[in-house]
Amino acid sequence: MKRTLSLTAALLLTASFAYAAPEVGDKAPDFKLQGSDGKEHSLKDLAGKTVVIAWFPKAFTGGCTAECKNMKENGAVIKAFDVAYFTASTDDNDTNTKFAESLSLDYPILSDPGKKTAEAYGVVHEGRQVPERWTFYIGPDGEIQAIDKMVNTKDAANEIATQLEELGVQKK
Repeated sequence: MKRTLSLTAALLLTASFAYAAPEVGDKAPDFKLQGSDGKEHSLKDLAGKTVVIAWFPKAFTGGCTAECKNMKENGAVIKAFDVAYFTASTDDNDTNTKFAESLSLDYPILSDPGKKTAEAYGVVHEGRQVPERWTFYIGPDGEIQAIDKMVNTKDAANEIATQLEELGVQKK
């Protein structure tokens, strides 16, 4: 009996680490994802630049539409900073491209239909098929500087700009 409990505990512990989200101070998981702008984007190619990735659950849904629209309509506050910023989901690129076009977005949505990057960031995990609405702030050194797990979809752009200011990210 004791051996069974130990094995069960070990399996549970292993499973929880497999989906553990990176934390502030950790190296950000690298990614190479297709964007709604037709380009492939990778963290490696953005080395030396602050990167913001705002994960959202699903294209063409209420909260995600509000968040993306807010980031477009109030994007000037983000663009004032020297950053690369994206939204990201596990929808396929065709869906995200249509979503971006429907909102006339001026920034790319990254697509991760295989969910490998989403799992690496901990936004998709056991019991969760779509990403959590979390925003990651990655410094020029590739380390995670902040994670917002309480995103306000109707004020996302201002929240991002406030966080960038608090992190001391250089303005253009």
